[in-house]
Amino acid sequence: MPGDAAHGVGEREGGASDAGVLVVIPARLAATRLPRKPLLRRTGKYLIEHVWERACGIAAATAVIVATDSAEIMDAVASFGGEAVLTSVDCVSGTDRVAEAARGRPEGLVVNLQGDEPEFDVEDVESLVAAMLATPSVPMGTIAAPAGSGELERPSVVKVVRDRAGRALYFSRAAIPHVRDRAQDTDTESPAVALRHVGIYAFRRAALAEFARLPPTELERTEKLEQLRALENGWAIQVVLGRRAPPGIDTLEDYEAFLQRVTHAAEG
Repeated sequence: MPGDAAHGVGEREGGASDAGVLVVIPARLAATRLPRKPLLRRTGKYLIEHVWERACGIAAATAVIVATDSAEIMDAVASFGGEAVLTSVDCVSGTDRVAEAARGRPEGLVVNLQGDEPEFDVEDVESLVAAMLATPSVPMGTIAAPAGSGELERPSVVKVVRDRAGRALYFSRAAIPHVRDRAQDTDTESPAVALRHVGIYAFRRAALAEFARLPPTELERTEKLEQLRALENGWAIQVVLGRRAPPGIDTLEDYEAFLQRVTHAAEG
């Protein structure tokens, strides 16, 4: 079964022969809601440059690269001294792009960041890396954070529930866990804390390659959530509890808000 294979891969690939942590930032120009997003530069730096700089602050990272299908992004990354690799235009998802970029690399652990989240929490990523290094039999891991007010009901915010070992039970756009008896919450045990998923992943290198080869699954297609492919194939996903979910940049309004935060930080 693929899940068992992934566990075996983790165990075999966890030795000193492939030590190292590769951080990959997928980036493409063809964003629907905010075209040419990685090259926005009103802060004085490319958006992808902000992500790159923060990624370089991850203590465990032994290499940081941008994976892109755009020559323009390649040139932009080179202009600020970063490293980029050109991947196929046929990559369906960011994970596919990361898997292609990681092919042939020596690092045993691959972290998949989001190219439009320049304010991700470095300490949360370091906690994820530490958890993966401590449990070499687990093929992949990710981050969750407490859901904010109103987020539990928003389909755009992905929720996750974990078992007692911190492994994912399910991810959904629906409100999970559902509190059946809200009026009785104060009379019994405290209800489970609602967690929102933070879309940052860590994969064993061989598990990442295998994941990219697996076909999409029914639940994945239904919820439009790629990580359900792993759960449907029996994989364990370690879910590290982080401090906060970073604001993503999906629209021009999001970018304007980011610009204000950068300006405020520079002035303060």
